[in-house]
Amino acid sequence: MTDTLAAPASHAIEVKHSRFLAQAAPVASAAEALAFHAGIARTPATHHCWAYRVGQDYRSSDDGEPAGTAGRPILAAIDGQGFDRVVVVVTRWYGGVNLGAGGLVRAYGGTAAECLRTAPRSPLIDWRELDVQAAFEDTGAVHLVLAQFGAERLGETFGADGVRLRVRLPADRVDPLIAQLRDATRNRARIGDNGGR
Repeated sequence: MTDTLAAPASHAIEVKHSRFLAQAAPVASAAEALAFHAGIARTPATHHCWAYRVGQDYRSSDDGEPAGTAGRPILAAIDGQGFDRVVVVVTRWYGGVNLGAGGLVRAYGGTAAECLRTAPRSPLIDWRELDVQAAFEDTGAVHLVLAQFGAERLGETFGADGVRLRVRLPADRVDPLIAQLRDATRNRARIGDNGGR
C-alpha cells in the first residue's frame, strides 16, 4: 500500500557550508504541487529544486543545478520512501564550496529522503461511492450490513418505494458488501456504483 503525508514536513542539513532545506506536503493534483513550489520559490535562495508524484503523473526540476543532480534524486526519494500524492521542494543556499555532481545528488536526494522518512504518514485509500436502494422492509438489514463493512453514509432519502442511500467505503470492501446486501435483502436491494476518487 502507498502512503501520502499526514501533514507537511521539513528537514534541514548543511553540507560544506551550503544549507539545504527540504519541505514536503501532501497534494491531490499537479496544480497543487506547482502552487506549493511557487509559494516556496518566493524565498530568496540559490536554488529551489523540486519533484512531485501524483499517481502516474510526476515531474522534477533541477532549477539551474547540473542536469540530473537535484530533481531526479528528489523524485527517487519520493518513490523510494513509498509515497504518492506528495511534493518535495529542496531549497539550497550556496555556501561557496562546489559539491560536484555526486555531492549534489547525495545532498538533494538525502535531504528529501530524510524529510520523508521522518514525516508523519497516512495510507492512501482508494474510496468508492455506491447508491443503495431498498424497500422499507429491508432498511434495517441494509443499515446492519453497511455498519458491518464500515460504510460511511453520505446521504439518505426516503421515497414512496423505500430508502435510497449514498455510501462511501474502501474499494476492496465493495464486492463483499454488495454480496452481503444481496443476501440480506434476498436480492431486492439495488446497488449502483458511482466510482470514487
